[in-house]
Amino acid sequence: MSTRNTQQQFDNNSITLLLKAIKKQNAVCENVLSRMATENNKSKTENRRNRLKFTKKEILRMPTQYRSFFAANDMIVRYRYRKDGVYEARFHRKGIDVEVSSKDLNKLKDKFIEKLNKKEKLSNPKPTEEIYNSTIKTKSFAEYATEWLNVKSVTTKPSTYKEYVRMLEHDILPVFGNRNASEIERNDLQKFLLGYVEKGVMRTAHKLWLVLRCIFDMVAEDNGKPSPMNKVVVPNYEAKKGSAFNYDEEKTLVNHCIANTDKDTASALLVLLYTGLRRSELKTLKIIDGTWLECETSKERMGKNIVKRQIPFTPMMKRVLPYIDFEKARNVNLNSLNTAMKRIFPNHHLHELRYTFITRCKESGVHGEVVLLWDGHEEDKTIHSSKVDRGYTDFSKEFQLKEATKVNYLEWNFEKTGK
Repeated sequence: MSTRNTQQQFDNNSITLLLKAIKKQNAVCENVLSRMATENNKSKTENRRNRLKFTKKEILRMPTQYRSFFAANDMIVRYRYRKDGVYEARFHRKGIDVEVSSKDLNKLKDKFIEKLNKKEKLSNPKPTEEIYNSTIKTKSFAEYATEWLNVKSVTTKPSTYKEYVRMLEHDILPVFGNRNASEIERNDLQKFLLGYVEKGVMRTAHKLWLVLRCIFDMVAEDNGKPSPMNKVVVPNYEAKKGSAFNYDEEKTLVNHCIANTDKDTASALLVLLYTGLRRSELKTLKIIDGTWLECETSKERMGKNIVKRQIPFTPMMKRVLPYIDFEKARNVNLNSLNTAMKRIFPNHHLHELRYTFITRCKESGVHGEVVLLWDGHEEDKTIHSSKVDRGYTDFSKEFQLKEATKVNYLEWNFEKTGK
């Protein structure tokens, strides 16, 4: 009996040990299966090169400014699996510096997104943008006008800039200066310009229209909406070109100037009549060798080289030379010059003296391109040669002087009558 009991007890112990071994083996298998499940889960959230992939929902949790980066997969977030069983991700690009770690890949992504949101709050780009937009929307018209003038002060001639300032101060700023530029509407601008049309000052209306268009282009660009000037219209304006003096008018003007040689306006009027200068060119006139009058062409635009031109003394000019004081002509007050012209010829303006000189030269048979050279015109559609051809043409001094002798069209005795 004792031997049999001993054998039974041995069998029971063996079974117990076997069960323990099986249980231990099962635990090992379960651990292996668990690790395999984890690895399988990992493969769903990463590619073969250990890159985190974010779902659409996860991307929507990111700050707005970063969503497109990660949605387009042009910003790759790489991670590594350390020996201690921890996943670690680092991202240092495009101004983004994020480092996170976790034992779970899903938590790793959560931490990464959380760090992005914290970074966005710290950098806080939106308030800055909002402040900028708020400043733009409350910017007055006068501020935009000043900004526009600052550019024009270095891109246009002083005389042109001065005219812009005058128009703004006299006409535009008193009406719109203190108003919020973004709140000025098309009807306001149309009514403003039609007021000048009703007064019959079409040229002024057109010039104001051009200035307003330029300034409101800036306003529209800043505010991201169409310019209110897009649909504002003014009637077409054609500048009055005037006409040349007839011969009797020319005689009357010359006799008047001879009778008033003590006045600087008389000298200036004779210079304009027989050289074709623009009134703004008088201040640059210079006499060369007693035969030529030199001046700087005033129609050249800002940024271009100064162009000097020379006009030879024609027989008509030589006949009035004794009555011209070139120093007085150079320093004449242009407003006084306009007034003097209107007193003599109310229906003529100063620029018509230039028309008269050009007309007389052509009537006398002077070569067309030589006339262009003397009057400083860049091109004339009535001359059938290109600007390039004219650019390569260099008329000699001798030829020009010969052409000048043709301008001898009137014979009359100059009489210095009493005032």
